[in-house]
Amino acid sequence: MMIDYDKSNCFSMTSRVTPQLWLGLGALLLLGMGSIARADMDSARAAMEDPGNPLLLVDTSAGELYLELFPNEAPANVANFLGLAAGTITIVDASSNIAFTPRYYDGTRFHRVIPGFVIQAGSPHHNPVGAPQATMPDEINADFLGLNQQPVLGEDGAFNPMLNIGGQEDLAELILDPLYLQMDIHSPSELLLRQYDVLASLRQMSVKDVYTNQGYRFQTDTPSHSVLRGAIALANSGPGTNGPEFFIALSDAPWLTGRHTVIGQVVEGIEIADRIGEVEVDPLRRSRNSTVIYAVTRLN
Repeated sequence: MMIDYDKSNCFSMTSRVTPQLWLGLGALLLLGMGSIARADMDSARAAMEDPGNPLLLVDTSAGELYLELFPNEAPANVANFLGLAAGTITIVDASSNIAFTPRYYDGTRFHRVIPGFVIQAGSPHHNPVGAPQATMPDEINADFLGLNQQPVLGEDGAFNPMLNIGGQEDLAELILDPLYLQMDIHSPSELLLRQYDVLASLRQMSVKDVYTNQGYRFQTDTPSHSVLRGAIALANSGPGTNGPEFFIALSDAPWLTGRHTVIGQVVEGIEIADRIGEVEVDPLRRSRNSTVIYAVTRLN
């Protein structure tokens, strides 16, 4: 049902409202707005795995996202993220050599969007303040995630779908070249002589072994989360290269689990993340379609 707005009654109705009644209505409106805001925050808190974890509000041009961070799983990377958001981490401008502590994420954009997959923000290449100098280590427990129990080859000889092998190039880059290096094989002739050793190794390897050969170093004393829908994880350019750039997964991405440190999850506003992810944004091109991050604020 639609209620039409009748302009003819507009002035006659307002003329009968006293100043006292206007104040009362204003107070009711403010109370109503406050209850809506509290409801969002309350539902976010209710959805948290641990109410003692940091809860952040990410205010964007598309709406609000509430994020729970996991300091017990990725303490160094969570502390870095919180410090960048709060403006307590020093950044040195490369051209002027001036040190300052900006609220790093405020005013930035989701510079990379792949619909149905990820929305990504925090790139130093898209931030005028530059980049923090330090890179952070990976904080991933492969055993907790079960990657040590995931065989590389199935009984039918097919590669584990978790590895997302798309062709010969992926196979060489992700599995074979690191394996040859680990087995001290450096030429086609050596490979020919040891081809059965290579096959035997492949049959014994787990997904964790593949990532270890790539250079990832895993922890064993804390739990970890998989890269599932709503996960907040750090973008990287390889093992141990975490920085300020992060992404939010819009769908489950098991091939990223074990290769990207998960620092938190969206506990309220995943529909806002979906909205941000509706239109593709290419990081190599400036796009008016990209969503602005107004501010990232810790709530507890």
